[in-house]
Amino acid sequence: MSSQPISFARGAPSLDIVAVDDLRAAADRAFREDPTGALSYGTSLGYGPLREWIAERQQVAVEQVLATNGSMQADAFLFQTVVEPGDVVIVEAPTYDRTLLALRNLGADLVAIPLESDGIDVGALETVLKGGARPKLAHIIPNFHNPAGCTLSLEKRRRLIELAQEYDFLIFEDDPYVELRFEGDPLPTMLSLDTAGRVAYASSFSKTVCPGIRVGYVAGPPELIGRIQTLATSTYISPSMVSQAIVAEFCRSGAIERSIETVKSALRERRDALADSLRAELPAARFVLPQGGYFLWVELPEGDDAAVLAEHAAERGVVFVKGTDFLLEGGEHAFRLAYSGVRPDEIREGVRRLAEAYRGLGTAAA
Repeated sequence: MSSQPISFARGAPSLDIVAVDDLRAAADRAFREDPTGALSYGTSLGYGPLREWIAERQQVAVEQVLATNGSMQADAFLFQTVVEPGDVVIVEAPTYDRTLLALRNLGADLVAIPLESDGIDVGALETVLKGGARPKLAHIIPNFHNPAGCTLSLEKRRRLIELAQEYDFLIFEDDPYVELRFEGDPLPTMLSLDTAGRVAYASSFSKTVCPGIRVGYVAGPPELIGRIQTLATSTYISPSMVSQAIVAEFCRSGAIERSIETVKSALRERRDALADSLRAELPAARFVLPQGGYFLWVELPEGDDAAVLAEHAAERGVVFVKGTDFLLEGGEHAFRLAYSGVRPDEIREGVRRLAEAYRGLGTAAA
């Protein structure tokens, strides 16, 4: 074990928890029962039966759903449709690094609002809004946040919708981890709570089916989906009908529910192994225990340098992502650990090596 590299860097499930046999069967059914739909060009809205399944799941009209090549493409389409250079966009601090990159490339004026243990600091957001900020968009990761691991409370979900109505901005509910709750009670989406067309919602099948399937979707107000469809048409004519047809069969057969249960069980075991190991081996680490998802956000005492720790850990074959990658500023003493693709025995060994690297910094006593 000691000679093997251990990566906490990638947010993806390991192959041992992917439903390979069910996927093979879904592909066979898709090609047998709808070869024309699966193997031909489709429309830019995506594969019809999959959109119908998503619409029923989200309790929206099928016209409000556009299926894409992964949820990152849904994100990109939404950002490109809504955000113009100089537009103010609210982001969480920390937030997904690719979100920051996409918005910066569009010339957005990013305003970062800190996260708390129950999601974005709504009080801080209200202060910014009352101070004169007029955002076009607020990007929110509501469930099992990447990278922070926290979940947005119901009270905050409702308050965000009220603020969006009062200050005339769109909430982008970026929710790829929603199905991966293994503790606590599920919360309604902001999409389901919204009555004024203030929420666009995106999710993914990469976390519940497999990463390589590259199928996601965006749902929201019909006018917005229509504008996104125009962009999608000019981008690729249609997304991958093969992938979407396989996912549709996987979902309609009930295989997705079995897959979700398998993934959740593994993720809970891995989260517990990570949290227990950190408490035992690295007591200086502070973290919010996630109720689902892939990630745990670690904060070390002020003055500790996660970049230096990353170098020491890499010498011992352990890789993670520095906190500064997820923030506009700050985060030097923080880092993200992804436990989704690492077995419990690897997690325990990885944390042991990480603690050894930390002790090597000479900044804290073990």
